[in-house]
Amino acid sequence: MKEIKIESKLYVFDSLSELPNEVRSLMEKAVEARDKAYAPYSKFNVGAALILDNDEVITGNNQENASYPSGLCAERTAIYYAGSQFPDAKVLRMAISATSKNKPTVDPIPPCGACRQAIAEYEIKQETPIEIYFMGEIGKIVKSNSLSNLLPLVFDKNLL
Repeated sequence: MKEIKIESKLYVFDSLSELPNEVRSLMEKAVEARDKAYAPYSKFNVGAALILDNDEVITGNNQENASYPSGLCAERTAIYYAGSQFPDAKVLRMAISATSKNKPTVDPIPPCGACRQAIAEYEIKQETPIEIYFMGEIGKIVKSNSLSNLLPLVFDKNLL
């Protein structure tokens, strides 16, 4: 038997004011998108904003449905829209913010597993890492230089 050690490197900012201006602006767009989310069941609003290499900013938010599996997360809403409208553009950076009407969200909230897999597909397709920043409603922001830090054993086309 052989042991394999997997390490991820993440960076933590104490507040929005610590972020570079272009990242803070993108996170503000994610917050605006979050505030428009449709989450009547979970009361957990998520917003995502992407910046593409053509300077387009794409936003998305979670859209719930009474038939729970029919809803869609903010990250996938945004990245799928970017892929459908700008298929040749690369996603440079993603900002994510989440809040709950049930309790304060002060810890950074990362993308769920399904969203990580969807983001991985685009990162692999474009052969360029996607910077990902995520936060709760307030407080610290975590930065990952690549989705591979959040999903190190990615399932991709090479395994098919």
